[in-house]
Amino acid sequence: MTTKKKLIEVALPLEAINLGSKPETENPFLRGHPRAIHNWWARTPLSVARALLFAQLIDDPGNSLPPEAARVEREKLLAFVAKLATWEATTDDSLIGEARARIAAQFNGNVPEFWDMFGGRASIPLEAQRLGMQVTSSDLNPVAVTIQRALLEFPARFTGRAPVHPQDRTKLPGRPTWKGTEGLAEDVRWFGSQICLRAKERLASLYPKGPNGKTVIAWLWARTVPSPDPACKGVHVPLVRSFKLAGQKRQVSVLPITDRHNSTFKFTIVEDKSHEPDGTMSRKGGVCLLSDAPMPFAYIREQAKLGNMHSRLMAIVTEGNRAREYHAPNDAHVRAAEQAKPDWRPDCEMPKKHRNFQPPVYGMDNIGDLFTPRQLVALGTICDLIAETRKELVGQRLDEEYVNALTFYLACAVSRMTDYHTNLATWNPTNENVSHLFQRQAIPMAWDFCEANPIEGKLSYDVAAEWVASSLESLPRNAPVARVLPLDARTGVPEFATPPVISTDPPYYDNISYADLADYFYVWLRRVLRDVDARTFATVLTPKTPELIASPTRHGSKELADQHFRLGFHKVFETIRSKSHPDVPCTIYYAFKQEEDYDASDEEGQRVSTGWETMLEGLVETGFQVTGTWPVRTTKKARAVARDANALASAIVLVCRPRPVNAPTATRRDLVNALKAELPLALTDLQRGNIAPADLAQAAIGPGMAVYTRFNKVLDAEGKPVLVREALALINKTLGETLTEQEGDFDADSRWALAWFEQYGFAEGEYGVAETLSKAKNTSVNGLVQAGILKSSRGSVRLLKPGELPADWDPDTDMRLTAWEMVHQLVRSLESGGESDAAVLAGKLAARAEVARELCYRLYSLCERKKRTAEALSYNSLVQSWPEIARLAREGGKPRAKQAEMFTQTED
Repeated sequence: MTTKKKLIEVALPLEAINLGSKPETENPFLRGHPRAIHNWWARTPLSVARALLFAQLIDDPGNSLPPEAARVEREKLLAFVAKLATWEATTDDSLIGEARARIAAQFNGNVPEFWDMFGGRASIPLEAQRLGMQVTSSDLNPVAVTIQRALLEFPARFTGRAPVHPQDRTKLPGRPTWKGTEGLAEDVRWFGSQICLRAKERLASLYPKGPNGKTVIAWLWARTVPSPDPACKGVHVPLVRSFKLAGQKRQVSVLPITDRHNSTFKFTIVEDKSHEPDGTMSRKGGVCLLSDAPMPFAYIREQAKLGNMHSRLMAIVTEGNRAREYHAPNDAHVRAAEQAKPDWRPDCEMPKKHRNFQPPVYGMDNIGDLFTPRQLVALGTICDLIAETRKELVGQRLDEEYVNALTFYLACAVSRMTDYHTNLATWNPTNENVSHLFQRQAIPMAWDFCEANPIEGKLSYDVAAEWVASSLESLPRNAPVARVLPLDARTGVPEFATPPVISTDPPYYDNISYADLADYFYVWLRRVLRDVDARTFATVLTPKTPELIASPTRHGSKELADQHFRLGFHKVFETIRSKSHPDVPCTIYYAFKQEEDYDASDEEGQRVSTGWETMLEGLVETGFQVTGTWPVRTTKKARAVARDANALASAIVLVCRPRPVNAPTATRRDLVNALKAELPLALTDLQRGNIAPADLAQAAIGPGMAVYTRFNKVLDAEGKPVLVREALALINKTLGETLTEQEGDFDADSRWALAWFEQYGFAEGEYGVAETLSKAKNTSVNGLVQAGILKSSRGSVRLLKPGELPADWDPDTDMRLTAWEMVHQLVRSLESGGESDAAVLAGKLAARAEVARELCYRLYSLCERKKRTAEALSYNSLVQSWPEIARLAREGGKPRAKQAEMFTQTED
């Protein structure tokens, strides 16, 4: 029996899907987004999950129609998927209703169940629920389970309920009925506000008004250690990354005033654009403010572990009439902070030898060390008030299940606050706001830190409750109640009435230590919820050992960690194969990037990814084949971890089905020939779809593995199986050969520049070497100078950097136009004037601009191999910006109609 192909196995509107994810990936404070209910890591955009899930369920028209009729119907389907792949579709009841109707029709009214065993923040299950499916979502981590219950279970269970708070209903604006989660959201707002008012009364003495009588937004502190200079008599000196407080329209800084004779200092505030004092900390270590004596990191670590790291108030930030106001520290505010005496603090040891946990290196071993005493008192008081509120509501004989759900949301709000209310939060002088801790999947160290106000202002508890409430209002309406289960994906298998459709975003090898990171939130959630949900919060900390990541610190060695990950994924894929819907392929999101040396007799120097290898081994060994691959944008291009590294912006979505029992056996040569025949076409499609150069090598794994997995076995010349590791190396090799062959499409000058750039970059080289190379490339050094890409002087030559190229360059009058110059002029325009300036140049280049975009892929691969990070980022950024550059060029620079509305900031 021939299996009918689903749309996702044939075609997707990839550009529309990636463009539709932009509001979610580019704006972390998108109003009403479900992620505001609670923090989580590695979040899949809702628009991406929704579009891909719909395409996973719907048959491709080619199954039943002639080619031309199928093409027409397929284009209509793709246009509908493009509509689903927008942020606006999230709350478009009409569009979602049509999608549900199409899915129901596809399955003759018997819509299948859905399961995600790595539910995480519930992006994929939430969209399955929105599309009308009966959802089961599971996860080992109790914080993830809490988020899933808040997003999937409670909203559907209590839909249409009126609020229970005691305020006079006549004062509520125009709400005769309560649709969906509106009533639940109203209760979260009201009780959050009441709890904040009570907290304000209890904590008033700890949070005095500012020197101007206005609300304090934040107190800025510097950590201190004793000076290493004996002449300073052990005086504690500050560790400050930057003294800048504001740096956009005005320049405001902390000014340290030192008295070196008496070894004293104090802080004052200056507003002077010509004054910007250097901090005392850099990547090389610190310097003593009083004597300029060096303070190496080893010295700072030693002092911190001896208990000699303290803190000193640097500045007070208050609300102003039109701008923030900054004040020098005073004794009253120092005393207010010092009087805080917490009676409870979290007790959770952090990993001491892990790249993503820096505080333990400085003696801050426990999560309780990551909060000031005043923060512990404030957060503990709010937790107590939530418990008191629950007790009061239960005493009023209200529906206890509803009260418990409300308690979950109030607990999420205080847990959410801890991302900002920690002694690792920092001050951002660009937007003059508090920067939160988890800007990436790590707990970094902070030297100068920011203590925000938890009872007044934009980071108070009532605002956190508002974040949660606004997220509730965008959740699916009239959706089936989901089943949320705390399960180990390796061994926990729920019962289903019918085989479920499976789509999941599993852990990425060792990229994210979910359990260790989640402890930061778990300790606060458990304080409130252990009596409400004893099953989820039964353990003192999150489960660690069974977590399906490859953590050498947890398992004792890299080999044992890899074995744990490998065997675990094998069990997961066995479960998926035995449980998944027979007519619907599975989809697996994967966004892992790690390369290691691979030394084989004929593939020396090729590199493969341990994470990919391990995950794919489980897939292959359990009898799956890859029937489709799609690179989809899942993170913003400028996220913190990517600013100085070639990090992935895309996830690769693998579409998988059980491999037919009669699949053929192939030789290694058959595999190589198939890769050389099919991979170049797939790469061309990826480049046309504007895959980021940083993602290309990972994206190529998909179509490469589609070739490898269609065979039952692949045998080498000795009859031994070609394993996944070698297959990945062959895919990498074919990718490199394909990119090299693409050089033939470029002009002779650009081919010379590529060869020279590979060897020298933008550095100087000998004229004679350049001349010899020019003859091989059928050009000349003088001609390259005339082309405007090369500088020749005193027996040496070098390529001109983008910033050295003329800003008034006109391609239409250039008598020796090269792809090389087009690329670097576009880079110059993008980096100096943004996408709008680059669009002006792209408009002049017209169709020729595509050649420049194609050259970026080759340039990026050269930079990555040579570890030239800065140049690599420039080429990657140009390609990532290309859709917007092309749109602006077509439309004459017109802004997007709804972009300003979508990017409303609701948090600081």
